[in-house]
Amino acid sequence: MREYVEIGIGREARRTYPLSRVTVQPSRRTRTSKDVDTTWHIDAYTFAIPFMSHPTDALASPEFAIEMGKQGGLGVLNAEGLLGRHEDLHAAIAEVTEGVDELDELASSGAIKALQKLHAAPIDHELLAQRIGEVRDSGQVVAVRVSPQNCRELAPVVIKAGADILVVQGTIISAEHVQEDGEPLNLKDFIGNLDIPVIAGGVSDYTTALHLMRAGVVGVIVGSGASTQDLSLGIGSAQATAIADVAAARRDYLDETGGRYVHVIADGEISFSGDAVKAIACGADAVVLGQPLANASEAAAQGYYWESAAAHPRFPRVEVNTPYGAERVSLETILHGPSTKVFGEENFVGGLKRAMAKCGFTDLKSFQKVEISVY
Repeated sequence: MREYVEIGIGREARRTYPLSRVTVQPSRRTRTSKDVDTTWHIDAYTFAIPFMSHPTDALASPEFAIEMGKQGGLGVLNAEGLLGRHEDLHAAIAEVTEGVDELDELASSGAIKALQKLHAAPIDHELLAQRIGEVRDSGQVVAVRVSPQNCRELAPVVIKAGADILVVQGTIISAEHVQEDGEPLNLKDFIGNLDIPVIAGGVSDYTTALHLMRAGVVGVIVGSGASTQDLSLGIGSAQATAIADVAAARRDYLDETGGRYVHVIADGEISFSGDAVKAIACGADAVVLGQPLANASEAAAQGYYWESAAAHPRFPRVEVNTPYGAERVSLETILHGPSTKVFGEENFVGGLKRAMAKCGFTDLKSFQKVEISVY
């Protein structure tokens, strides 16, 4: 039963819960983590681990996306990022990171200005296709992100270049993006004309998620990554509740269609391996890792991190974060360990496997039924 509280006369608000307020409860039965299977199947593709990288140039150069695939996950390129606008990607990234005030980790205005300037360059479709081709030629699954505003223009380009999965992602998305000066984007019609599966997000509520499922997506992204929308727009959601709500939409859509399963992918409030555990316990099938991967030696920005909304020309809603100061480690270490960190910054897969085993579960789907509590 949903819980509402009165915040003033005649005005009520729903009580919701972030992942930080949720804990997973072990059962009377435990297992060894060696028996745990973390395989994630979505559409025609199978991944050894239920993790995909956030589509940001701070992480995903073609080399990073390839390594993410080799480690068993899904690396996502950003079709609207720097990699499709500038031939020398590393020089462009260096221009961004040089704008960060190292003495104040929150003072990223110089980096934001650099991003805005670099994103003013037009997207070079040939360069973008070349970068996508590098991942395709490696034999890894190619996932490419486009925004809802530009997916009509860019989807044909990335599909022709060899994308296997299209990710239509904004900080907020709907099933129909209305434009006053143009034809609305109806995702159902749009997806129906594509030959590849589509993952879409971010959403935070049951109704929008159900609309996206009816539009034909194979996965719904819950959350908006590391966005500052709560401060800048007053819009926000508590991730544990949002995941559970979208999982409820998945269940109802499964009944409605007689068996079509749409995956729930959590993106937000994920900093440590325990957060990923709790996201799956709340109903997610997979988790997007963003800033936790920034410390990987393969990450393009070498510890610095930002997301797509940081480059918005008029109203950026993401910071450019500085490195923690720690020495870079391999992507393999962050995902698979071994780790010397005690809070779960590394060995995300090991943390997930151990939690599942401690609670007596051996696969991701059954772990979604684990008992959870809030405090």
